[in-house]
Amino acid sequence: MTALRVAAVQATYVLMDREATIDRVTELTADAAARGAQLVVFPEVFVPGTPIWIDTQPIWDGDADWFRLLAENAVAVPGPATDRLGAIAREHGVWLVIGVDEKEPTGGTIYNTVLYLSPEGALVEKHRKLVPTGSERTVWGMGDGSTLRVVDTAQGRIGGLICWENYMPLARFHMYAQGIDLWLAPTLARGDAWVATMQHLARENRMFVVGVNPVLHVDRIPDGFPHRDRLVPERYLAEKGPWLEVGNTVIVGPGGDVIAGPVREREETLIADLDLGSVAAARRLLDPVGHYNRPDVFRLHVDTSSRPAVVVEAAGMGRPGPESAH
Repeated sequence: MTALRVAAVQATYVLMDREATIDRVTELTADAAARGAQLVVFPEVFVPGTPIWIDTQPIWDGDADWFRLLAENAVAVPGPATDRLGAIAREHGVWLVIGVDEKEPTGGTIYNTVLYLSPEGALVEKHRKLVPTGSERTVWGMGDGSTLRVVDTAQGRIGGLICWENYMPLARFHMYAQGIDLWLAPTLARGDAWVATMQHLARENRMFVVGVNPVLHVDRIPDGFPHRDRLVPERYLAEKGPWLEVGNTVIVGPGGDVIAGPVREREETLIADLDLGSVAAARRLLDPVGHYNRPDVFRLHVDTSSRPAVVVEAAGMGRPGPESAH
């Protein structure tokens, strides 16, 4: 069985409110499942939302209260929030893929992360963005090679990269080499150029591609948000308009054809039936990690080890003993 009904959820989060945003995930996933979706995909850092001040304000200029709110509402992985997300996936029997602002149980760094939760409610995989883009580096740390894996499902292999990571050709190639059938690209990227990127990736690896964006109008910023009056200055609105996140959600076929979308300036869940079995037929023309590759000419080395801040070595482990010291 290779047919898969996918839901790409373009929606508005409750800015910097983890629990209220997960309430939205509950409602939106229920709606997608009622429409027959087997895979429900949410945007980049949907829980608890994009730290929009990194684009609307000068960097590190009066943002301490906002960052504190981000840290307090970030998602510990695993933790109570991932338990809630797993319960949503289990209740509706769907694969749930969702972007979160991730924090570790200790430490002050936040990561841009995508979670993969199975229809049984298990957290089976996570991916941390390797390189935050531009001003994002003031709020998110860097991931490592240990979270560059695809996920097996009954219908096919799913996975992907986050936003401008998709412009990292070596990261893409590593994922392609794992036999990915459906590429998921949660993102904040706007415009037709991004849609063209999604089409290029689909043609490059002859796979389905789902790009999923959030959408946020300035009127949806909660009334009680700290320093709301200066979060989005009038000069910013005059230049950029009231849509802080315009959306751009799109679903693309293996030949680069747009199946659904792009959707902009409104909330909408795109639904598409994808025949993942058609990917194999499409690759008879082009398989960038198979018959259209030259491993005798090009070789990619990937370090998939975890890179923790501290490696603790127990006494007597890996050290010469008294007898061998002479």
